[in-house]
Amino acid sequence: MKQLLTLTLLGLLAAQCNAPATQEGSLLDQNIRLAVTQYKGMQKQLGEGEFPRSYENGSFTTSNSEWWCSGFYPGTLLYLYEVTEDSSLLKEANRMLTLLEKEQYNTSTHDLGFMMYCSFGNANRLNPQATYRDILINSAKSLSTRFSPATGCIRSWDSKPEDFIVIIDNMMNLELLFWATKETGDSSFYNIAVTHANTTLKNHFRADNSSYHVLNYDSTGAVKQKRTAQGLHDESAWARGQAWGLYGYTATYRETKDEKYLEQAVKIADFIRSHPNLPEDKIPLWDFDAEKDAKRDASAAAIMASALIELDNYAPNNGYLKLAEEILTNLTSNYTTEAGKNGQFIITHCVGHLPANSEVDVPLTYADYYFIEALMRLEYGL
Repeated sequence: MKQLLTLTLLGLLAAQCNAPATQEGSLLDQNIRLAVTQYKGMQKQLGEGEFPRSYENGSFTTSNSEWWCSGFYPGTLLYLYEVTEDSSLLKEANRMLTLLEKEQYNTSTHDLGFMMYCSFGNANRLNPQATYRDILINSAKSLSTRFSPATGCIRSWDSKPEDFIVIIDNMMNLELLFWATKETGDSSFYNIAVTHANTTLKNHFRADNSSYHVLNYDSTGAVKQKRTAQGLHDESAWARGQAWGLYGYTATYRETKDEKYLEQAVKIADFIRSHPNLPEDKIPLWDFDAEKDAKRDASAAAIMASALIELDNYAPNNGYLKLAEEILTNLTSNYTTEAGKNGQFIITHCVGHLPANSEVDVPLTYADYYFIEALMRLEYGL
């Protein structure tokens, strides 16, 4: 395939003419120079075929394109290019998109929304091309193969034949399906997305509007088990899981205008902000039920901030924008790194999988992605 995101002269000029300008002193303005410096430095650490993953125990860690986070690095590069018009960022995004392209046919993962929509979705938004369209449609088709009409959900993790595992994270992959229906007119993608959202709404949430991490369904669609994998315990509120639910239902309302999804997003937001264990700086503990001196998860905070900014558009006068600004201000002040440090990532103090002692108190690619997205949403209404 020809080089991806190679803009024509006219396309490049149009992109530059339409590129937003940062307001001096804004949160985006305060962070953009550091972000660009870090991501240019990160590029130099990557070997052929490698995607950045984290910086753990003093070592820069990478993955291949099949890892669920592979779309965040090119996605962040494209956001930074959109703000700065720095062609070197675009060139690096091109290189990574080429490596990622083959995942459009990956039917072994539910994470194609993260992988392909955060990357190719942004590429197509900035410069619509038939190539990107085809890749995204193929990605939506691949994701759709994991849907079970009997269960009413998209399978998350492959497991024993008698199990059907669904995690709250899967709400984040529905945007790809909604886009595919708008682009093709094929309602099957939309129907899968809303069916999954409805089933998750019915089964994944507790009375206090916190969510379970993992549900296991049987072949009839009955729930066999509700548990956690990455949270403190089965009945706890894993922080990033609450963030995924908040973002996912906010986006689902945007695409459907069905009030029940907005109501759920508001309930999740209110659970988060009213929780007695939410620290004063609004950067959550890795699990809301953890001890008050437990590790923070800045990745959950970044996701929450981005979602809250959008939610404020649909449920104004509830203080969601103010909360998002507070989160982003505190991330900027206390959770960003020094230039050249932290493996060239932007955000520090994230938690990937604490029960497995994996990626604890480290940077993570999705923290950077949603932090930059939130800053852009705050400034431009992206």
